[in-house]
Amino acid sequence: MLEEPGPERAMGEISVSSHNLGRLLADSTGTPARSYQAAFAEFAESHRGRPAAEIVALLRRAADEALLGFTAADLVEQAEAIRTGQRYVLRVRVT
Repeated sequence: MLEEPGPERAMGEISVSSHNLGRLLADSTGTPARSYQAAFAEFAESHRGRPAAEIVALLRRAADEALLGFTAADLVEQAEAIRTGQRYVLRVRVT
């Protein structure tokens, strides 16, 4: 889940154009694809304790569907947070 930062939470950062911000948080185009945030929340509940490599593959697919350009390192960081049950904070810089 994307939340406010705290000492026990992993943190990442991504730059998103204002045109594409809706792809991160919600589907503003009216298409049936789910938001990246919804996918992340689902994986956080269903994949805790699973291998990070397995989670990275799922996150990559969700990011690609949402047209978000996370780096491999971003996805590994997010997968580790899911694997360990740690909260993950994503700072979004709108460009």
